[in-house]
Amino acid sequence: MQEIDTKPRCFGNGEGKEFYAKYHDDEWGIPVYDDRKLFEMLILEGAQAGLSWETILKKREGYREAFYNFDVKKISIMSDEELEKQLANPNIIRNRLKVFSVRRNALIFIKIQEEYGSFSNYIWKFVNNKPIKNHWNEFKDLPAKSEISDQISKDLKKRGMNFVGSTIIYAYMQAIGMVNDHLKGCWLY
Repeated sequence: MQEIDTKPRCFGNGEGKEFYAKYHDDEWGIPVYDDRKLFEMLILEGAQAGLSWETILKKREGYREAFYNFDVKKISIMSDEELEKQLANPNIIRNRLKVFSVRRNALIFIKIQEEYGSFSNYIWKFVNNKPIKNHWNEFKDLPAKSEISDQISKDLKKRGMNFVGSTIIYAYMQAIGMVNDHLKGCWLY
C-alpha cells in the first residue's frame, strides 16, 4: 500500500484513505458507457447530497446489496414495503426521500433508455460524446456546476427525477468521466 500514498493525486492520499485513492485512480474521470454503472453512480451521487463522498463510498456495497446491484428493472418494481425495509438498513443512507427516489429514478431511467436506446446515448450527447478535459491547478479551483450540468439537471428534473440538482450532476459528470477534472499535479492528469 506504500505506493498509493506516494503518487500525487487530487484526493485519497494519507493513511486510511486507500479506498478513496483506489476510487480516484480506477474510476474518477474515466469515461463510463455502461448503463448499470451510469445508474449506480447517479444514485450514489444523489445519496451523497449533504454528505461526504467518502461516506458514500464506504456504503457502496450496502447500496449494491439493497438495490439489486443497480438493476434498474428490478428496482423499478420494488414495492413500498421493500423500500420501507431499506430505511432500517444501516449499510445505506437511511433518508426516506433518497431511498424512495431510487425507484422513481429507475422508472425514469428506463423511459430514457427506451427513448434513446440507452442512458449512455442520452447522457453523452450533452458533451457530443467526448469528455471535457479541464486544466485546474488546485482542487479549490474546480467548479461546483457548469452550464452543461445545469442543462442535464433541468432536463432530468423535467422528466421527474429527484436528487439531480446541477451540483450533484456536475459531480456525476466527474464520476463518469464526462468531465476530467484531474489536477495538473495529479499523476492522472
